[in-house]
Amino acid sequence: MDALCGSKFWDSNLSVHTDSPDLTPCFQNSLLAWAPCFYLWAALPGYLLYREYHCGGYIVLSRLSRLKTVSGVLLWCVSWADLFYSFHGLVHGGAPAPIFFVTPLVVGITMLLATLLIQYDRLRGVQSSGVLIIFWFLCVVCAIVPFRSRILLAMAKGKISDPFRFTTFYIYFALVLFALILSCFREKPPFFSPRNVSPNPCPELSAGFLSRLCFWWFTKMAILGYRRPLEEQDLWSLKEEDCSQNVVHGLLEAWKKLQKTTARHKTAVSSGKTVSGEDEMLLGGRRRPQQPSFLWALLVTFCSSLLISICLKVAQDLLSFVNPQLLSILISFISNPTAPTWWGFLVAGLMFACSMMQTLILQQFYHFVFAKALKLRLAIIGVIYRKALVISNSAKRESPVGEIVNLMSTDAQRFMDLAPFLNLVVSIPLQIILAMYFLWQNLGPSILAGVALMVLLIPLNGAVAVKMRAFQAEQMKFKDSRIKLMSEILAGIKVLKLYAWEPSFLEKVEGIREDELRLLRKSAYLQAISTFTWVCTPVLVTLTTLGVYVSVDPNNVLDAEKAFVSVSLFNILKIPLNMLPQLISSLIQTSVSLKRIQHFLSQDELDPQCVERKIITPGYAVTIHNGTFTWAQDLPPTLHSLDIQVPKGALVAVVGPVGCGKSSLVSALLGEMEKLEGTVCVKGSVAYVPQQAWIQNCTLQENVLFGRALDPKRYHRALEACALLADLEMLPGGDQTEIGEKGINLSGGQRQRVSLARAVYSEADLFLLDDPLSAVDSHVAKHIFDQVIGPEGVLAGKTRVLVTHSISFLPQMDIIIVLAEGQVSEVGSYPDLLGRNGSFANFLCNYAPEEDKESLKEDSRPALESTEDEELLLIEDTLSNHTDLTDNEPVLYEVQKQFMRQLSVMSSEGEGQGRPVPRRRLGSAEKALQAAEAKARGALIQEEKTAMGTVKLSVFWDYAKAMGLYTTVAICVLYLCQTAAAIGANVWLSAWTNEAMVDSRQNNTSMRLGVYAALGVLQGILVMLAAVTLTVGSVHAARSLHQALLHNKMRSPQSFFDTTPSGRILNRFSKDIYVIDEVLAPTILMLLNSFYNSLATLVVIVASTPLFTVVTLPLGIFYVLMQRFYVATSRQLKRLESISRSPIYSHFSETVTGSSVIRAYGRSQDFQAISDAKVDANQRSCYAHIASNRWLGVQVEFVGNCVVFFAALFAVIGRNSLSPGLVGLSVSYALQITLTLNWMIRMMSDLEANIVAVERVKEYSKTETEAPWVVEGSRPPAGWPLKGEVEFRNYSVRYRPGLELVLKNLSLRVRGGEKVGIVGRTGAGKSSMTLCLFRILEAAEGEIRIDNLNVADIGLHDLRSQLTIIPQVWSHRAAPCHGSKRVQRVLGQSASAL
Repeated sequence: MDALCGSKFWDSNLSVHTDSPDLTPCFQNSLLAWAPCFYLWAALPGYLLYREYHCGGYIVLSRLSRLKTVSGVLLWCVSWADLFYSFHGLVHGGAPAPIFFVTPLVVGITMLLATLLIQYDRLRGVQSSGVLIIFWFLCVVCAIVPFRSRILLAMAKGKISDPFRFTTFYIYFALVLFALILSCFREKPPFFSPRNVSPNPCPELSAGFLSRLCFWWFTKMAILGYRRPLEEQDLWSLKEEDCSQNVVHGLLEAWKKLQKTTARHKTAVSSGKTVSGEDEMLLGGRRRPQQPSFLWALLVTFCSSLLISICLKVAQDLLSFVNPQLLSILISFISNPTAPTWWGFLVAGLMFACSMMQTLILQQFYHFVFAKALKLRLAIIGVIYRKALVISNSAKRESPVGEIVNLMSTDAQRFMDLAPFLNLVVSIPLQIILAMYFLWQNLGPSILAGVALMVLLIPLNGAVAVKMRAFQAEQMKFKDSRIKLMSEILAGIKVLKLYAWEPSFLEKVEGIREDELRLLRKSAYLQAISTFTWVCTPVLVTLTTLGVYVSVDPNNVLDAEKAFVSVSLFNILKIPLNMLPQLISSLIQTSVSLKRIQHFLSQDELDPQCVERKIITPGYAVTIHNGTFTWAQDLPPTLHSLDIQVPKGALVAVVGPVGCGKSSLVSALLGEMEKLEGTVCVKGSVAYVPQQAWIQNCTLQENVLFGRALDPKRYHRALEACALLADLEMLPGGDQTEIGEKGINLSGGQRQRVSLARAVYSEADLFLLDDPLSAVDSHVAKHIFDQVIGPEGVLAGKTRVLVTHSISFLPQMDIIIVLAEGQVSEVGSYPDLLGRNGSFANFLCNYAPEEDKESLKEDSRPALESTEDEELLLIEDTLSNHTDLTDNEPVLYEVQKQFMRQLSVMSSEGEGQGRPVPRRRLGSAEKALQAAEAKARGALIQEEKTAMGTVKLSVFWDYAKAMGLYTTVAICVLYLCQTAAAIGANVWLSAWTNEAMVDSRQNNTSMRLGVYAALGVLQGILVMLAAVTLTVGSVHAARSLHQALLHNKMRSPQSFFDTTPSGRILNRFSKDIYVIDEVLAPTILMLLNSFYNSLATLVVIVASTPLFTVVTLPLGIFYVLMQRFYVATSRQLKRLESISRSPIYSHFSETVTGSSVIRAYGRSQDFQAISDAKVDANQRSCYAHIASNRWLGVQVEFVGNCVVFFAALFAVIGRNSLSPGLVGLSVSYALQITLTLNWMIRMMSDLEANIVAVERVKEYSKTETEAPWVVEGSRPPAGWPLKGEVEFRNYSVRYRPGLELVLKNLSLRVRGGEKVGIVGRTGAGKSSMTLCLFRILEAAEGEIRIDNLNVADIGLHDLRSQLTIIPQVWSHRAAPCHGSKRVQRVLGQSASAL
């Protein structure tokens, strides 16, 4: 290099050992000028390859683009001017050094390349090029040194020695600075972009390079979330490559390819052929695969992402070891009073630069890996969903609905949780090797003692973790028992109140709760031991290593450099060693999930070619020739030797005894059974009405339309034919009423009619009706047959196959197919079959008596004289015994009673006027208005309140009181003492390193080690005491909060349970109590740990360098602002993510249940799109939350990096008054604050999110309660009631305040011993009278007296325990399974009474 330059390349006296450093002209003109060029040429191939596959469209030639191009061209001209100037000097007898030819040539070509890249990026739609920004930045940085050197040289000489090159350099510097500024601005969005146009696109797509690097593009949402609660419409759309459709397609393709390869491999192995190399590679080198590897499919799909994330993590790991080395240099600098000051400033600057690079790389790594983890979960969910739509019936027996939903929720989530840790497989060995290397360089073989101790602690932590998992598993059993019992209590709360059983069940629940808390306490104590080892580990490892180091050789001197650099390296080493057991545990858990998912995806699928849909005998809609079918290969055939031909437009009945295969025949026509032999041909589209109606959780209209466009006339005709118009008038929102899961708020008859209306609206060619008339009353069945199915119905002319037991409709059939034992015994018309006197005649004999009874019932009714009467009967069917609205669902039962009261009013008004009540048909606008008014006026279930904004301080105060105020103060004091002990231990270590040496040795080594060990163990003991105290307090809080909630709910009036869904109450006893039990205490522990560590860092730095107080205030203000912005936004994003997660699993469960209907209507693709949309909706909030964490990470770690920088900077400034030990202490503390500050905000956010559980539990612990169970001083006499006289005096009652009276001024008297019957129309108040006797309903006015004692004056249990009732609807789930003698005795009495 000296020959190339004609001068010296490196001069340490000029560059290092001087107070005014500079670089040699050769170094400046060669390496410094070439560095940016080397970078650009090295990055070019990878950049071009990436852009080849990522085209964003085309950007017009804007003013910004022109300026960038012009600056590039000018730089090229300047470089070539330097080159020609060198040639000019050579021609005129000069002898320029070769470097003056090489450097302008290299720089000129590179500038031309940069100019071409500017235009290439524009043509590829790149709005901001990171490669070029880094290039221009390097050009500016590398030009700063020559910029200074040339000015100093000119000032030193008093003149400019080479004016031309001096001028061209400063023009070059101005141009590269201008190019850097221009590159920071992004171009306009490209035209002809392949991306979908979205109303709210993710700003990351159009963000500049710096914005992406620092996550500034998220700032707008952070501000919006701070100003007001975020809503779903505020979330950005997903990037096209992150959408379900694209991600699932990639994994599905890889999986299908593996399946085909495995099938070919099996065929080749069985036939003895060789396997191709490609197949061998796809199968991962396995010779005899039993089934394709889902893991291999995942690797093929996400391999590139995994490699990129590993590269980012390795870069961050390497950078993490730079700061300890810089700390070593800084301590050496402080120890050397003669060292130039600029060394210290350079080290401080390098520390800040290294920390910022580490922050940016780490946050980019986390963003990339968590985004890919989301895509991994999305892909797995999509593949499982698609498989569930085509899985065979034999496979469904092995994988029930609950298990498949578990695959989507739990197992897919495990893959997502593992994805960020997969890089640790490479990262952990790398960090351990590097840490060991640097420690060995620092302390030699002594480090093996410390490492051995860390390794020995791993099994201890593992054993504690195993024991904790065992306790948690046992605790979960008690938790499940408690939740199950609470579910039973809520389901049968009315029965409990009627029989005054609350104390028995209260005692039962509290007994289970005590067992649960006992295990929780044990688990928490183990956690305290784990915390003790975690805190003591750094101190013990440092103690062991340093103790061995100073003991093995008296000449080993412990100075600040060795001590604090070793402490920093041990802190780095501690993380991978502690992560290793977690990684192994996660890998084991995920391997189990992998096997489960792979087993499910390898299950048999339904054969789409089982039913031929293209070729069929002319004139027929359905033909089966010699068909034999089974539900599973390992089961005997259900149907065999079937020969059936159904002409087009025929009405066909399939009849036969129970279990003969009627429903199986319909399933065979749908392709749901496995065909063993024969052919099945079906012509045209199919509509299917299953025996058990499948209803979606959406509006009634959407259930009927089933994805088709709305045709008002056809829609109205379908509703009218299926007798649903009358139901619409009763439903609160008409056809816009949302139907609950599994149609819970519809009766059985309504559900079946909605299912039938769906088929009618579809206007299919073939209708397969699997006994749809069995779920409705006989008069409704007649209406449906006449209006829909029969020869005069709306389906007349269509091919209809009806499975039925109703023989009254058989004479109207074109063809009747009689099945017996899975075979066709007879086929023909009704008269033909009657004449044969065969199996059909036997069938009629078996079912005719029931039909006769039904017909007698029908005959006994008055003739239906008008349409209104028929509608009234149809409404009664809505509320008939077929309904699922039982007393077990109080809310729905209340709706039923409201319906009944409306009927009563209608009937009574009609009777009063002597004629039916005419009904005015409403227009659509009026109906919509009335539906909205009805919803607002008569809403039974109130929307659950969701807290907005910050959590009130009163909630934290409530939890502190529940823990115990003394306990809370003790925890804080113990943590404060632990922090003081930790500071003391490190200050002692600092003093040890500064100790004066005698004969090159340190005295008092034993005392130093002993005190350091004592302080280390003391802080471990204090932390363990704090953890134990927190455990005691949290268990006490969990007990008191649960007890208050349970006692309040047991004393809540029945009206509360009528208006509050049981799921909402159960959620308090399950999820919220779980958070209070197991989440709050660890969160508080980690928050306190982070807070006191941050406090200790600030105290140490300020004590070491008081000048640091100057920057403390601005950094603190910035930190608090970031915390407020983040917590407000993160809280709402978590809420939105939680809200959008449930519909995914609900929809999946619903899909699996109705998969046969979905396939029959050919809507599999539509349902896949619906599922993808729901998953994408969840991904939107998840992605925003991930971005919020990365945004926080960059901002907060910037504060931490500033702390490191200023701690080092002020140490350099005050080097004359500081000892090396104090500087090492200060900076080593500062190096840990980055993670601590970030973690503290995360824990504050988590605490605020989780403390809401306390608020929700307290809310339901303070609701209004019913009257006291026992009123002392007003108890009934012994043996009351003696006579049993009951008297109502002017008694009125309503169900709840604000509702109408259901009993009005009722007065009656029943003498003792009388048998009294109470009759009346539906909703007249018969049941209400009995509820009043037990004071389930309290009087609005008047009184009830039993044996002349006012029941309102005595306690509820004194009253209810002396009365007996057999409820109208008995809850079999409440109480019989529990061992209370009193419960069993009363049940026995009730059974005998029945």
